[in-house]
Amino acid sequence: MISSELLLLMNINKLQSVISRKFDALSVHGLGLNDFIILYILNTSTESKMRRIDLAEKIGITASGVTRLLNPLEKIGLVGRETNDRDARVSYVVITPNGKKIFEEAMLSAENITKDILAPKKNKSLRTVSDFLFELGGNIQ
Repeated sequence: MISSELLLLMNINKLQSVISRKFDALSVHGLGLNDFIILYILNTSTESKMRRIDLAEKIGITASGVTRLLNPLEKIGLVGRETNDRDARVSYVVITPNGKKIFEEAMLSAENITKDILAPKKNKSLRTVSDFLFELGGNIQ
């Protein structure tokens, strides 16, 4: 028999898969869930830009992983690169005006998907779960 802690983590993993499938509906905007999260983070960051390494850390992936996610977004013009005037070794990922537009459109869809998933749940339960996930490292904001 496995521990309740291990079972919890396995169920969180399954839940992540279920949520990802529901958010496949963002494809009408040309985005996946990770793309949407990247645009959200950039849109809410100072000056709508962030160092790649900081973005990777915020999402919880490696620097090479964030580069793989950013390349297609850069090719379609949703994000761009900006150099640092003081240090040529540092570059930033910036959300483009088109990226902001697509993000705002996708936000409406994402909110509707979220309501569909969580509408029947109680606010107190959501707060408790949210606090718990934050403690485990699920702290995008």
